[in-house]
Amino acid sequence: MAPLTGSTTPLYWHEPVAGPFRLSGFAWYRHDHVYRRLPLDNREALPAAVDHLADHTAGGQIAFQSDSRQIAIRVDLKSPADMNHMPATGQCGFDLYIGPSYARRFHGTTVYDRLQTRYEALLFEHTEARMREFVLNYPLYQGVKRVQIGLIPKASIRPPKSWSRAGRVVFYGTSVTQGGCASRPGMAYTNILSRSLNVEVVNLGFSGSGKGEPEVIRAIATVPDPLLFVLDYEANTQGDLATTLPEAIRILRGAHKDVPILVISRIAFAKDATHEENLRARIANRDLQSEVVTAQHEAGDNRIHFLDGSVLLGPETDEGTVDGTHPSDLGFMRMARNLEPVIRDLLGPTGQ
Repeated sequence: MAPLTGSTTPLYWHEPVAGPFRLSGFAWYRHDHVYRRLPLDNREALPAAVDHLADHTAGGQIAFQSDSRQIAIRVDLKSPADMNHMPATGQCGFDLYIGPSYARRFHGTTVYDRLQTRYEALLFEHTEARMREFVLNYPLYQGVKRVQIGLIPKASIRPPKSWSRAGRVVFYGTSVTQGGCASRPGMAYTNILSRSLNVEVVNLGFSGSGKGEPEVIRAIATVPDPLLFVLDYEANTQGDLATTLPEAIRILRGAHKDVPILVISRIAFAKDATHEENLRARIANRDLQSEVVTAQHEAGDNRIHFLDGSVLLGPETDEGTVDGTHPSDLGFMRMARNLEPVIRDLLGPTGQ
């Protein structure tokens, strides 16, 4: 028990890796006991960049209920903030949502000295002690060595309400999937979808490194209890999509005969409007992916689907990005809103 830095109020610091806290987004945590997005002892060597980025904690969440009048957080990062087109609050920060399933509201974000790798922050304070549900989202572009949750001493802690269904929606892709360049973690489109669908999401976006390598796909195929695989990695390919996509589908289908697969072509980039060669390449890759999915249908696989990603940013696509490529919060919200009915339909009814 110790006060938050700069405060005289004592707090009890909890390790949120076991009940009643719910840790999600780290499919192999029970085995490896580290905040990592791919297994530590993967059976095959992973590409160096993927292995490094797997330590970034995009998609991780801590959920719980408590009547504590204060919620604080203490974080040890692997490295300081160092991105020039993404806020430190998104790269290295946590943010807090409060409320029940399907009605959670954003409340606060960690604000700290971006040159530091250890910080503390008070995210919630209220005069009324009553049971509330809290969700903390992990940093998108940084590793986390340790996190502790500070609560008022003797505050009650309960498990959060359950997900709408058991299992995980697994996203594989690029920097856009990882969350670049959301201003805070809760605005990555995979986290928005986790809230709106009330489902656990595993974010396997690898910035610049979502290339569809077979060894990476085989690791992804070992995610326990998948509900849906989403493949959205076109933007990182170098002309090899015609080879890697059919193989990725073959690997996933070999491991999970009946799990739906959604293939998404890349979002529209600002240069598509001014550089005709960019637009032609996007259309060609879109058609290629659609044809791969059609071929799977013709071979008898009706659990695979295609979505034209150029529609996800909605009208004025360039205004939904930070740099013409990576979505802003506006762009991510548009992506999530356009993806939600598609994914909801693929997951099927829940009774909720």
